Amino acid sequence: MENQYGICRIAVAPLRAEPSDKAEIVSQLLFGDQVEIIEKEERWWLIKNGYDNYEGWLDFRQLAAITYQQFTEIEAQKLLAPLSFNNVLTASDGSLYHLSPGSNLPYLADGYCYAGSEKFKLNFEPYNMTVADFKADVASAAKFFLNIPYLWGGRHLFGMDCSGFVQTVFKLLNVKLKRDASQQAEQGELVGFLAEVKPGDVAFFDNEDGKITHVGIMLSPNEIIHSSAKVKIDPIDDQGIFNKELGKYTHKLRIIKRFVD
Repeated sequence: MENQYGICRIAVAPLRAEPSDKAEIVSQLLFGDQVEIIEKEERWWLIKNGYDNYEGWLDFRQLAAITYQQFTEIEAQKLLAPLSFNNVLTASDGSLYHLSPGSNLPYLADGYCYAGSEKFKLNFEPYNMTVADFKADVASAAKFFLNIPYLWGGRHLFGMDCSGFVQTVFKLLNVKLKRDASQQAEQGELVGFLAEVKPGDVAFFDNEDGKITHVGIMLSPNEIIHSSAKVKIDPIDDQGIFNKELGKYTHKLRIIKRFVD
């Protein structure tokens, strides 16, 4: 099939494991995410997210058509919805879209952005990810999401999973991470000891089978912010994360990676 491309035209669209409304949500697209269309099955299309190459099925009505040139141009754009709960777009019919931080704002000019041929008016100030100072901003950016509920596959203010949370924070700081914790663990440089941790380092945790299943952002050598039930700050030591509510260790520390020196 000839390559085809699309862009998410709504605030958040679920990506599912199978072409069905009943299927597991494996991730989400946010407004302005550009995708490659891999397969079509009636109203369900299998797509690959241009940002992290993550695949899933979605209802094609949540996409607008774009060209390959637009697909590549959007990938290079750096304007995003900022860390705010008031990122509102107005569509041409007057309806409103409430964007999550980190959503793309394609072809922004004169106060309008575009998803395919659709035009949207910004009611907020855009954020340029290239101005981020990772070391200075990482803690405050991560803490913005405190108390956002955990949601498997989530990347939105209505719910985030552990790796979706980390990926979103890093995107806002102009650092590209892959989607899942096990994929993110393959990136970055190894930090040898917990005592050497700097704010913004990323800790990974495994299960009894040795598979990476959880991830969080280190705030200090003894504190981590992560999404587990909700985005929260917990103590950590060489054994892992200690959950005060449960009175026990809940995540076994495997490795720590650094993405910004």
